[in-house]
Amino acid sequence: MSLRFATDDEITQWDSLIAANSSGGNILQGRSFLEQKAESGWTPRYIKADDVALSILEKNIAGLGRLWYCPKGPGVSSKKQLEKLLPSLSQFAKSNGVFSMKIEPELDHTVDLSELNLIKTSPIQYNYATVLIDLSPSLDDILISLNQKGRHAIRRAERDGVTVKKVPVTTENCKIMYDLFIETATGAGFVIRPPEYYQSFYKRYGSDGQLFFAYFEGKVVAGAYAMVLGQKSMYKDGASVRERTAYGASHLLQWEVIKWAKSKGSKEHDLAGVPPIAEIKNPNHPFYGLGRFKTSFNKTVTQYVGAYDIPIQPVKAKLWHKYIEKVVRKLYFKRHHESYY
Repeated sequence: MSLRFATDDEITQWDSLIAANSSGGNILQGRSFLEQKAESGWTPRYIKADDVALSILEKNIAGLGRLWYCPKGPGVSSKKQLEKLLPSLSQFAKSNGVFSMKIEPELDHTVDLSELNLIKTSPIQYNYATVLIDLSPSLDDILISLNQKGRHAIRRAERDGVTVKKVPVTTENCKIMYDLFIETATGAGFVIRPPEYYQSFYKRYGSDGQLFFAYFEGKVVAGAYAMVLGQKSMYKDGASVRERTAYGASHLLQWEVIKWAKSKGSKEHDLAGVPPIAEIKNPNHPFYGLGRFKTSFNKTVTQYVGAYDIPIQPVKAKLWHKYIEKVVRKLYFKRHHESYY
């Protein structure tokens, strides 16, 4: 397999190349996400491996070399395809001074990767277990296909006077959304990034992203931000007031997100993050509430294999994985109040 860095022309049309991957691509492999992470010190790398487009984030680690991270990628659709890619990818990474590379292929969690030269690690992106909604049918059919609880919540919210609006990404609206984040995170164990991160993120996506607010009695009670790339969309962020003043407001909000995503050409909507299948009914899991909400749209949880490290230079990689990475991530969070990755 032949690997090379993408040309300037290919980078210009990068999102289309990602969407053309056999996996259908992933929004977090898109150019906008990589450019957003560049603000946190990562260097975007755009790589072509025959017919596979790979988005890479790179950091230099003093004394070790380059660290590569492929968020929600590479965009392969089978173990066979991944197995074919790995030797060439490892060789290409090594020739570019990389000592370790983290990947998150969207392969079903039942796929056994133990025979490959990979090290299992904790997932980075929270939607390694998620709920997907098929947007191929008509809106009426999609609504009918939702769980009864979800349909009831949507209709109840409409009857009670909840309204949902698409709103522009202004400084004022970003502040409203961030205030909702703070309220949602209080006592819930969620970690939120600095407000500047979200405003920069939302503005970067332009017409491929949309901010939504749900209103009840003239007040904003919930917010959501979603993005689309090719035929896939993703519910990136959501937040609401802690006091439940209007039943079903978040359901109606998500329904409007679904309608927007479908209008943008999405055929698969990712609700982005629930407990893993084995924990979905565990009330003590920190994401239990998210799981209850999202499975009211589709009771089936989709779980991927998660994250793996490729030890490009075994000795250096072992030092990083066993000792250095934990310290670096801890210090980074203490200094910046956000995830290293």
